[in-house]
Amino acid sequence: MEFQEIIETYQPAIIQIASGGNTGTGFYLDSYNLIVTNEHVVGKAAEVTIGGKSFQKMLSAVWYIDKKHDLAFLQPPPGAPFPSLPLGRYEQMKDGDEVIAIGHPFGLNYTATQGVISKVDRVRQGLHFIQIDAAINPGNSGGPLVNVRGEVVGVNTFIIRGGDNLGFALPVSYLKSALDLYLPYKGTPAARCPNCNFLVMPSNIDSAKYCPSCGTEVKIPEPPVNEYSPGGTAKAIEDILKDLGKDIRLAREGTNKWEVKEGSAKIKITYNNETFFISGDAYLCQLPQDTQMIKKLYQFLLSENYSNVDGLTISCVNQNIVLSAVIYDLDLTRESGIKLFQTLFKKADEYDNVLIEQFGCMPRLEEL
Repeated sequence: MEFQEIIETYQPAIIQIASGGNTGTGFYLDSYNLIVTNEHVVGKAAEVTIGGKSFQKMLSAVWYIDKKHDLAFLQPPPGAPFPSLPLGRYEQMKDGDEVIAIGHPFGLNYTATQGVISKVDRVRQGLHFIQIDAAINPGNSGGPLVNVRGEVVGVNTFIIRGGDNLGFALPVSYLKSALDLYLPYKGTPAARCPNCNFLVMPSNIDSAKYCPSCGTEVKIPEPPVNEYSPGGTAKAIEDILKDLGKDIRLAREGTNKWEVKEGSAKIKITYNNETFFISGDAYLCQLPQDTQMIKKLYQFLLSENYSNVDGLTISCVNQNIVLSAVIYDLDLTRESGIKLFQTLFKKADEYDNVLIEQFGCMPRLEEL
């Protein structure tokens, strides 16, 4: 398959995952009806946020974790259309084979990098890994490694920091073994014992949570007693968003980052713990193509900035019209935060419609 064909085939099956302060990648396998990712991406969460091209952002249950092989399987979104991704064969791979790594490094959605297998059987901590020179970075974890035939041959798992494109993927042979082990129990929370590989489930584990085969302590995914909650200013922001009726678990985009939707508008909220400022930015739309309308648009924006945006600012960033709010963290109280964000959300939902309908602005292209 051609490089571009592989990317186009895989993109609809690539999942973006957020869990607490972690973000990563997953991919859907239709032959198992499961989302595959790394265990270290989901961490201790029994539920994570997932998003993709063919479905809206939603919560997904963690069904299976495997710390030894750094694998996790998630509940897929019901009814979403996904392409069929075939699994390759590890024993057919060799040094020098071309591969493609697909994922969401640093939140840059659907990034694909091409490289070769530097060593097909690099052994680390008693497991074989595929060493690749295709650039992978934080956020790629859990994404597929694909060969030139368009087959999944590995799960991108880790890098050596400071190394020059030293990336490692778990071979597909380990993945297939884990999938076949779990498939008869799909939908049941389970964990693979890191010592003896026994599949531990609620039906065979005792109250002390030890593997019934070897006695190793094993934790299976289960709803947390206390939901994850950040501290300090981040907690204050989340409390305010909750008061405004937003689902925090869906809003979390990573550490000190949130995205909420109000009507047709999307608003990104960020807390910079170095400058201590909290910002909310709603990218409304893009400048109109009709140059005659741009002058009228600028006059409208200047007028609104002067008299009608209640502490907010409308600006043009490149071709985008952005409605922004900024507050210093020491000035943030429940009352001030609710007032500021409530105004931002309301105005963002109003302005994007007004700018498109009255001034011919172009709907903003969203990164999917």
